[in-house]
Amino acid sequence: MTGVEDTEQTIGRSQASGLPGPLRPYADIFRTPGAWRFSVAGVIGRMPMSMFGLGTVLLISAATGKYGVAGAVAAIGSLGYAFSSPQVARLVDSRGQRRVLLPLLTVFSVATAALIVVVELRLPAWVFFVPGAIAGATMPSLGTMVRARWSAVLAGSPRLHAAFSFESVADELCFIIGPAAVTLLATEVFPAAGVGVAALLCIGGTLWFAAERTTEPVVTPAAGPAARNRRVQGAAAPGLSVLAPVYFLLGAMFVSIDLSTVSFAQHFGHKPLAGLILGTYALGSATGGLWYGVRQWRAPVETRFALTLTLTVLGVATFWAQPNLVTLTCGIYLCGLTIAPTLIAGFSLLEAQAKPGRRTEAMSWLSSGIGVGVAAGASVVGFILDAHGPRVGYAFAAACGAASAVTCLLGLRRLRSPKTPA
Repeated sequence: MTGVEDTEQTIGRSQASGLPGPLRPYADIFRTPGAWRFSVAGVIGRMPMSMFGLGTVLLISAATGKYGVAGAVAAIGSLGYAFSSPQVARLVDSRGQRRVLLPLLTVFSVATAALIVVVELRLPAWVFFVPGAIAGATMPSLGTMVRARWSAVLAGSPRLHAAFSFESVADELCFIIGPAAVTLLATEVFPAAGVGVAALLCIGGTLWFAAERTTEPVVTPAAGPAARNRRVQGAAAPGLSVLAPVYFLLGAMFVSIDLSTVSFAQHFGHKPLAGLILGTYALGSATGGLWYGVRQWRAPVETRFALTLTLTVLGVATFWAQPNLVTLTCGIYLCGLTIAPTLIAGFSLLEAQAKPGRRTEAMSWLSSGIGVGVAAGASVVGFILDAHGPRVGYAFAAACGAASAVTCLLGLRRLRSPKTPA
């Protein structure tokens, strides 16, 4: 062990000793040499996941006055991200994170700059779709790569549970801070500032993450052509046949809640409060994730996943009946408490089931499932809100959640793994 690693562990021990008991599992994981650096870099680099789409809408709508075009460009970018992420993850598993991230980041940077230029030059609207789609498809998916690093440095350790919990909480913090920051930048500074800052965060965080070579997972090369063919055939994990549709339905549920909340707040004449209410949802999820990560669970991870998913759906099923914004905010916070534990358990299931050399790819399918679900759900719930209002929108969200819970329960046997869950 190097002197730097010794120093890092000494600092980690001293910090851990001064922390209250409930937070010590999180201090313990950052005693791992290099862990805090790749984790912090990953948080910075994935801030754009909550900023880029909204920033694109604000940029284009400010230039054209057309929200329809702005939303369509953002949707194309989101779909590009959802469909490209598993393919990028497959390359990462076979060639290494740094070798894939650097060229990917270059294309993303050029495409984002091109998007800002064509919008500012007021070129025809169809031109916006090309750089918008390319930027979305090449935005680095650091969330799965960070989790893959934790899986490598904490392989076989019970501390992996706390690491996955921390990363889920970090995701929620991105969604609390990101939308507010990009809105402030785009409306109070200048329209391109939101997208521009999101891109700079992605570039800075990804470059720092790629520079951390000591914690990068080791690539296990295929033995020959036959082995390489087997790597690309079949699912990356047996449970994907269940988890992919579950996460697709969750994505549709999440976006339906978001849009219905905006409509609900507007109905009561307080549309600006929608962001605060949705931030409360993310805060509840972060709270639940922190609590979930410090406990050692005896129940199998697939049982925990099914339970927290069911509790989430039961909470969402109450939204349509909320009489006002105050009760909705309280209900949405309580419902949020089970969101992060559900997502943590899902990643833990796939980490335990992933085939050799396909861990990043397996986990990326969950993010892609949610992304496609968000795009599909947004297109449906928009018409529902226009025709029937927010309460029916919330009912649609509950129906999507119920379908995800039923899918999970019907496929619970496929989620069991012979490995010890994280």
